[in-house]
Amino acid sequence: MTAVRHTGILLRAYLLASAVLAPLARRHIQKRIGIGKEDPQRYSEKFGETSEPRPDGPLVWLHAVGVGEVLTLPALIRAMATLQPDLKFLVTSSTLTSARAIAANLPENAVHQYLPVDCQPFVRRFLDHWRPDLSIWAEQDLWPAVVVEADRRGIPLALVNGRMGQKSFESKLRFKSLFADLYSRFSLIEVQDAGSKNHMTRLGVPSMAVAVRRSLKAGGVPLGHDPIRLKAIAKVLKKRFVWLAASTHSQEERDVFEAQNIILERHEDALLIVCPRVPTRGSEVKEMAKAAGLKPQLQSLAPYIVPETNVFIADSIGEMGLWYSLCDLAFVGGSLEPVGGHNPYEAMRLNCAVIHGPHVGNFARDYRAAHEAGAALEVTDADGLASAVLDKKSLKMRKNAKGLMAAGAENLLDCAAGLLELVRPDGR
Repeated sequence: MTAVRHTGILLRAYLLASAVLAPLARRHIQKRIGIGKEDPQRYSEKFGETSEPRPDGPLVWLHAVGVGEVLTLPALIRAMATLQPDLKFLVTSSTLTSARAIAANLPENAVHQYLPVDCQPFVRRFLDHWRPDLSIWAEQDLWPAVVVEADRRGIPLALVNGRMGQKSFESKLRFKSLFADLYSRFSLIEVQDAGSKNHMTRLGVPSMAVAVRRSLKAGGVPLGHDPIRLKAIAKVLKKRFVWLAASTHSQEERDVFEAQNIILERHEDALLIVCPRVPTRGSEVKEMAKAAGLKPQLQSLAPYIVPETNVFIADSIGEMGLWYSLCDLAFVGGSLEPVGGHNPYEAMRLNCAVIHGPHVGNFARDYRAAHEAGAALEVTDADGLASAVLDKKSLKMRKNAKGLMAAGAENLLDCAAGLLELVRPDGR
């Protein structure tokens, strides 16, 4: 029998609104389809409608929004399936980008769906169909109608790999009672650092209900890629000096292009592959490269790298595994400008040495561990970046990263074991 939960005035007001705003939500989704922000083939999933059958047996439902968080889920799925092979998995996300990213990395025993809009009619239709036995959230934000309805049905809720920075905490603090009511419905809450735990307790979550566990991203599996395509590109580039700038942002791209100009003075055949964090920025990045005196090529316009190109802009989605596999060394972006950094483990798992800037607050513990292991190198400007790329010693970091990967896999398996204790035994 489901315990009676506290439902304060803010949560009651939200749930009431979510019950009556469904018609407006439908119109909103239709407008987003028109401007290319929703999947025109699968948009009905946003209303809890699907043609996918529910698999037989126990079903674990995992949800994340951001690409980085979504790409953590395949490793967690594999770890849980290792411990309990009869499990099936449902992965939900909200954006086109995350759906495309997970498509190339989704395990065979899992299906992807878009999370329904947080209106009670859509949420109920979704849960009526899928009837999950456990709901795992690997995301900072919560959708109240989904959380409340899942809890009402007796579906255990777990929050893993959580992180709550100062800005997120301050925005939630204005609705403290709402979030206290939501977090109280979770059977397990694990966050990545003590700061996140402190923020949660200040929102009214009992300290003993929040555990600190290192990031699950260290235990992930390598990103998928097309081996035939990799072989073909590697053959074309085998005699060239190639390096990668991954998940870049606009300000730091100027430093990246300046570094490439310095590298070209030593290696006139040098090729820089740039993967913008937001792939739709490809044309903008191309113009920036031109302004820096380089010879760029945009993948979406010309997918085959030609000899005269010295900057190849990979503006595709779901191909990071290909580019990390191709290159021996990568600059991981979001770090030369104050973005907070991006996941270093995706590169490490594919034997790619990691260089980064000083702004890595979102992954502070991870980069600190990487530096202690000699598995990452920090630079502060274009000159430092060029020097690191040109230094053959930088490649030695790849060997040092293997110990981090092993420890990460053990941590992931331990997390999976804890989650399995929550799976409803009846497998409804």
